[in-house]
Amino acid sequence: MGDAAERINPYSGDSRDKTSQVEAMFDSIAPAYDFMNSAMSFGLHRRWLRKAIGEAAAGAPAKILDVATGTADVAIALSRRLPQAQITGIDLSEGMLEVGRRKVSKAGLEEKIELQQADCLHLPMADGSFDCVTVAYGVRNFEHLLEGYKEMARVLRKGGRLVVIELSTPKSAFVKPFYKFYTRCVIPVAGRMVSKDVRAYSYLPESIAAVAQGEAMTALMQQAGLRDTTFRTMTFGVCTIYTGVR
Repeated sequence: MGDAAERINPYSGDSRDKTSQVEAMFDSIAPAYDFMNSAMSFGLHRRWLRKAIGEAAAGAPAKILDVATGTADVAIALSRRLPQAQITGIDLSEGMLEVGRRKVSKAGLEEKIELQQADCLHLPMADGSFDCVTVAYGVRNFEHLLEGYKEMARVLRKGGRLVVIELSTPKSAFVKPFYKFYTRCVIPVAGRMVSKDVRAYSYLPESIAAVAQGEAMTALMQQAGLRDTTFRTMTFGVCTIYTGVR
C-alpha cells in the first residue's frame, strides 16, 4: 500500500494519471504561483527556505539537484548561498519552468543553474551524480512517493544529503481549528480568484492532510535506502524539514 497522498489527485473524475494531472495543474497556476505561495504562508516560506538551505549547504556540495524546482526559488537561493555549486532543477511543468528561467536570467545565474523538464520518478541522471538533492513542497505530488525517494537516493553519491521541505498538519489542539479553516476555506477561495483554477487550491489542503508526516515520512526515506533521517517541524507544525544521507 502506497502513501495516502498518492490517491489524492488534483482533478477528481479525471482519467489521467496523477503525474499528468499534477503537470497540468502547475501549468495552469504557474503565473500566479509565486504570489500565492507568499500570500498563503504570510511570507513564512522565506524563513522555512532559509532553514532548508542551511541544511543543504552543509558540507558545501558542488553538484545539487533540485527536484520539483517549480519557479526556481530554491535553486536561486542555493546558488546565492553556494556560488561555486552547479545546480540542476527539474520539474514536470514547462509552465513553471518558463517562469523559473526568467527569474534565473534576471538573477544572472544562467551559468550556475540549468532547468529542465523531467519526471521525478524517472530522473535522467546517472547513479551518484549529485552531492545533494533538494525538494520543496513537491513530494506530496509524487504519484509514487517511495519510488520518488528511491530515485533521489539513486542519483545521490554515497554520503550525499537529501533535504525535503513539505507542508504538514499542526498537532496543537489550539492551532488545528484555525489551520483547518484557513486551508480548507480561505485558501481555496483565494486560489480560485487569483489563479482561476477551481481545483488546484482545494487539492492543496487535501494532499497535505494525506501525505506521510514525521516518523512515517522518515520511515519511507529509510526504506528508500537513506540513513540518519531526521525531521524538524516549523511554525506550529505547518511545515516540516526532513533530511537523510545516502
